[in-house]
Amino acid sequence: MNEMTRPHRVSDAQSDRLEVTIPAVESAALLQGRRELMIRHGAELYRLRLTASNKLILTK
Repeated sequence: MNEMTRPHRVSDAQSDRLEVTIPAVESAALLQGRRELMIRHGAELYRLRLTASNKLILTK
């Protein structure tokens, strides 16, 4: 497992705890120096914005 993945435990019908790996992407890699970007998800368009307090906001 590398630093860009995190183990996550989820319930499973056959097991109380099943560990799956969820990939992580650095926000800087997505934003590439910008303060906001648009994300197309199917027919919908979302805006990912970096605030002045360094928080991320995703809006439709």
